Amino acid sequence: MKPTNTFFILIFTICCFNVASAQYGGGYGGYNNGYGGGYGRGSGMGMDRSMMAGPQSAPSKPKEIPVEETAAKVVEQMKPEVKLDELQVIAITNALVDSMKEQGILLKNESTSQDEKMEQIKALRESTNKKITAFLNPDQVEKYTAFMANFKEIKKDKSKKKKDSKDKKEATEEEKTIKAEE
Repeated sequence: MKPTNTFFILIFTICCFNVASAQYGGGYGGYNNGYGGGYGRGSGMGMDRSMMAGPQSAPSKPKEIPVEETAAKVVEQMKPEVKLDELQVIAITNALVDSMKEQGILLKNESTSQDEKMEQIKALRESTNKKITAFLNPDQVEKYTAFMANFKEIKKDKSKKKKDSKDKKEATEEEKTIKAEE
């Protein structure tokens, strides 16, 4: 009886070793030394490293800058030129934030045409200017008007530079194409 028990124990041990060896990378494509070695594209439980990184998304559009931040930047530029005190800074910042939020809502409204949106934005801009000038004394109103005129010019110059740089980029690409064709 003893030799039979020993024989069965030996067979059982060999089978267990074979299963354990396969599970830890010793069998079935015994390279990669790890769980699931040889299964799937990579190593490690049949998963590829790219699968562990999480879902890959397409390039997203740039993050929108919060209106509070934009309004704060405008008021910071305005503060030394118009000589605003701290109370005026807070009040004008709040007026600009409200205006920018309203403008965003108007622009996202798909039920109105472009012309209607432009009229609504123009009316909103006039209303905002009235609110802001209500916080200023007469001397500051003149400085504010000059600042806004200068601010609009700066914006136009920036958009013009962007347009010019796009045109230059396209021209450079066209030149490269022509040279490549020659």
